Amino acid sequence: MVFSTPIFLLVFLPLFALAYALLPRKNLVLLVASLIFYAWGEPVLVLLMVAVAWVNYLFGRLVGGDSPYRFRYLATAVALNVSVLVAFKYLDFIVHNLNRLAPALGLQPWPEPHLPLPLGISFFIFQAITYVVDIYRRHSSPAGKFSDVMLYISLFPQLVAGPIVRYEEIAEQIRARRSDWQRVLSGVELFTIGLAKKVIIADSLAVPVDRIFALPPSELSFGLAWLGVICFALQIFFDFSGYSDMAIGIGRALGFDFPENFNQPYRARSIQEFWRRWHMTLSRWFRDYVYIPLGGNRLGLARTYVNLLAIFVLTGFWHGASWNFLIWGLIHGLFLVVERVGFAGWLSRAWAPLAHIYVAGVALLGWVFFRADDLPSAMVLLKTMAGFAEAPAFSGVAALFNPYVVCVLLLGAIVAVWPERSSWADQIRQVKAAAVRYGVLILSTLYSCSIPDHHIVPSRSPLLLAREVFRELAGDGKAVDREVSAC
Repeated sequence: MVFSTPIFLLVFLPLFALAYALLPRKNLVLLVASLIFYAWGEPVLVLLMVAVAWVNYLFGRLVGGDSPYRFRYLATAVALNVSVLVAFKYLDFIVHNLNRLAPALGLQPWPEPHLPLPLGISFFIFQAITYVVDIYRRHSSPAGKFSDVMLYISLFPQLVAGPIVRYEEIAEQIRARRSDWQRVLSGVELFTIGLAKKVIIADSLAVPVDRIFALPPSELSFGLAWLGVICFALQIFFDFSGYSDMAIGIGRALGFDFPENFNQPYRARSIQEFWRRWHMTLSRWFRDYVYIPLGGNRLGLARTYVNLLAIFVLTGFWHGASWNFLIWGLIHGLFLVVERVGFAGWLSRAWAPLAHIYVAGVALLGWVFFRADDLPSAMVLLKTMAGFAEAPAFSGVAALFNPYVVCVLLLGAIVAVWPERSSWADQIRQVKAAAVRYGVLILSTLYSCSIPDHHIVPSRSPLLLAREVFRELAGDGKAVDREVSAC
């Protein structure tokens, strides 16, 4: 189930809000709703999430004690969590690539297991790891009830696309939280903004993006290639940040304070700053649970550079089991190393527009690999963007660059680089007429409902954390493509 689909907006959300308002046991209502939300796509996979929560609940109690074997318990818990993630998300990719080497090694190929891919597995596994690690570090205490861990793991507002929330951040809110009309209205406003970003901008830009990336090389022109990548850069930002805004908004209305996940990343003047603004909760997760334990920047420059590259290779693979995602992560890691070597100092003194162009160039280069179906497709697109196209330079642009796309593209570009989200969000809140604010929600909802099955292009969906999640957020309900994985 997806936030921008009619089934969620017109059925699930109103029924949940009614039950949550009327029934006294708020956590039970929220837990049941979260399990129904998750089961909508593949009911049997709810059992996996319950098993993950149960195992981490038990290990949390072991790790939180005074046993001399606390570290062994922690290592076992982390290994089990990672094993679940690898088995369901990466095993096909690993076996497929090993089978390509098998003939050269004189081995028989292994059958690919084709395990079902649970929606949001990267998110709830990372939160499960956070739970046991923070208990080991004495940052939080073990949950007193299994239902608290189950709710933390399955909380539907941030289950599919984040933000990644630490247990210590919401442990008290799970046990006891309060919400008032001010929080509810603030949450509805943020949900409205996110829905508008998702439905009006991201889903509209998905149309030219999908068509351009599906073109054969003979029809892909220089202009179309650039148009497609630029539109995609805005699409993924508004899709992902819009979904995060909706998640944070729902959480706020319920009394939860989820951390911010995006802060105008395309306004960054370096790749370091870009990652302090883009998917902020993922960046801090890798920083606190992988980068710093590996030594961070405390073991010399060479080790720092190796750690950075390792972190961003893992970041790429976290988004999906594909060589394209690895290259995407490696690109960002390499430019971070270049900046650490000394380029960051030059950027800080450079003319601001020049620094912004540099960040845009690196981001667009990465998005080519992120969005392309495979490496050959990515290389064809890069070749075309460099001016080596089979088609005339601007052929086909006029057909896609219609007035509607132009308006959406300009709107997206303006909002993406507006001077801090808080300023324009505050201006929206200062509008006195409630009809103006909530009219956006109504129009976005109607627009969403007007799209049959909410599919702009059946083979693509817009969240773009990974191409698996694209399909989930387009309303398929199931992730089926094993080439990549749900986030």
